[in-house]
Amino acid sequence: MTQPQLDMAASGEPLPPSLWAATAPAAPPTPALMESITTDVLVIGGGYTGLSTALHLAERGTQVTVLEANDPGWGASGRNGGQVNPTLKHDPDELVSLLGAARAEPLIDTVSRSADLVFDLIDRHRIDCQPVRAGWLQLSYSDKAVPALHARARQWEKRGVPVEMLDRAAVAQRVGTEAFAGAWLDGRAGAIQPMAYARGLVRAAQNAGAAVHGRTAVTALERQGTQWSATTSTGATVRAQRVVIATNGYTGPLWPGLAQTVLSANSFIVATKPLKTAEAERILARGETASTSQRLLLYFRKDAAGRLLMGGRGFFSEPRDAQDFAHLERSLELLFPQLGPLEYEYRWAGRIAITRDFMPHIHEPAPGITMALGCNGRGIALCTSLGQHIAARLAGSGEAFPYPVSPITPIPLHGLQRFYIAAGVAWYSLLDKLGG
Repeated sequence: MTQPQLDMAASGEPLPPSLWAATAPAAPPTPALMESITTDVLVIGGGYTGLSTALHLAERGTQVTVLEANDPGWGASGRNGGQVNPTLKHDPDELVSLLGAARAEPLIDTVSRSADLVFDLIDRHRIDCQPVRAGWLQLSYSDKAVPALHARARQWEKRGVPVEMLDRAAVAQRVGTEAFAGAWLDGRAGAIQPMAYARGLVRAAQNAGAAVHGRTAVTALERQGTQWSATTSTGATVRAQRVVIATNGYTGPLWPGLAQTVLSANSFIVATKPLKTAEAERILARGETASTSQRLLLYFRKDAAGRLLMGGRGFFSEPRDAQDFAHLERSLELLFPQLGPLEYEYRWAGRIAITRDFMPHIHEPAPGITMALGCNGRGIALCTSLGQHIAARLAGSGEAFPYPVSPITPIPLHGLQRFYIAAGVAWYSLLDKLGG
């Protein structure tokens, strides 16, 4: 089966400017692939999913090659907010209702352990990525929404998760603003420097024996006998028994219909200059991360240098200038007026893959092909976990695979996704204002 050709100009784009790109340790060498090879497993995509898959396969003794069209971590893996949240969009009880207990409970347990996996990998491979594990606060502006947040906390508490349920006064003390009516704290969660983590996964995978090549786009994929043959932008060919496609929010036309299964939404982030005042030090003083429970959520945290970061949804198109980030800067200054006028050092954006059911999607549409995408803004923990379990599945470990495997089902009228997203933003904004 021959797939459509990719736009060759898309290969090897420079790393977009961001706080993470500016402050991460130097990238390990990942030279473009210039000669044809044969490998056991070809991984397409050098983000968290692909790198975790490669690392865990290599540790099992499997010969694995990663090909990334740009540089590893170029996509959302190097541009996200750095929050390590071991949850799905659905609460545990909702997952049980949707999937049944037999399917839901292993999934819930796996996702619950995903932050453990991230921090264990950081420790084991000595990844220099500024890890902090002080928990995640999910916040509500509305008094009437607080009971639902606390009910969510109790669902996780029943499963042994360390949680706290906070009222208005406790939130004000922990967060440093009186804007919120209540919250719950997920003690499993934490924060990292996301580009540094991606580069650390590259090094770990290479040390385990994986080959990682940047600036090498896969332009076509064809079944030849019992193997797959991948044509690349460099002219090299890769033959492999099995292929993992892990391109998430930057999925292109390599496999027909795959890109149409997700909405590729932009997440915008701003970062202030380092803040050293006493007022700034009282904001998230214990190192927690935070996000609102709005449908159009905002998320914020501090980095190791004391910068305050704020992220949220942006326009579908790529940002053009600082004005495109003004809504985030206004939000940050409204939350923390005690800081006075703020100076911003970095502004950037990256695409996340949103699925219709807000679940990660695993597809196996042909012999030897595995696809994983759709982390819905939970990428650090979830993608790392997906890679670990895909590796075990491909290695024939016999372990039960906790993630649902589904057919490729394109979203109807996907070409109108920019209008879907704009309409969704308007609708959810209305619901948020109504407190619905």
